[in-house]
Amino acid sequence: MAKLHIDPKRLPVDAIAGEPAVPADRLDAAWLRARLAHPPLWEPELPEDMRQRFPVLRRAAVLIPLVRRPDGLTVLLTQRTEHLTNHAGQVSFPGGGAEELDSSPIETALRETEEEIGLSRRHIEIIGVLPDHVTASAYVVTPVVGLVAPPFDLTAESNEVADIFEVPLRFLMDGMNHQRMSFELPDGGGRRSFYAMPYERFFIWGATAGMLRNLFHLLRA
Repeated sequence: MAKLHIDPKRLPVDAIAGEPAVPADRLDAAWLRARLAHPPLWEPELPEDMRQRFPVLRRAAVLIPLVRRPDGLTVLLTQRTEHLTNHAGQVSFPGGGAEELDSSPIETALRETEEEIGLSRRHIEIIGVLPDHVTASAYVVTPVVGLVAPPFDLTAESNEVADIFEVPLRFLMDGMNHQRMSFELPDGGGRRSFYAMPYERFFIWGATAGMLRNLFHLLRA
């Protein structure tokens, strides 16, 4: 399948999702721990079902690291290097493909996080998982949510990670910051929609924004 070459930052905004922000008292470590341990009935916002497009899907997992800062929780994200085969230059969660010795998606997420950004698992408390997300690069990704306790040291794997940064969770959990965008697929393949959450100089979009939307829905439920 031919790779798409689009610059999402140049696309027009079709709409703002616009849902009310998650209440501040729900953006607390103890509340989040309880919510993910005993989630209510809620409806994930699934992207276009891409499973049928691929004969084989590879397993992967990412960590959604919620860092416990004095001013509130932040989400730790990475920007991928420009030369990678998949999702070059994009903002992503730390994570990657599963390996045979991984006992679970949680193990994949912890191992890949340590390899990519040097964040030791001793700083991470796993509090839950979100629904799997199928990407256009033929991965089925399990998002693993973890609380991260500072202080910690980070070391970017220079071949994969160009930058590491944090975004306030309250910014990402506000529907007014969720943009809806779309583009035409080649060869009459139809139109694909996605979410974007621009923050300062970083453009969060695609699968990463989609997984954040599901965290948003879970916390609002």
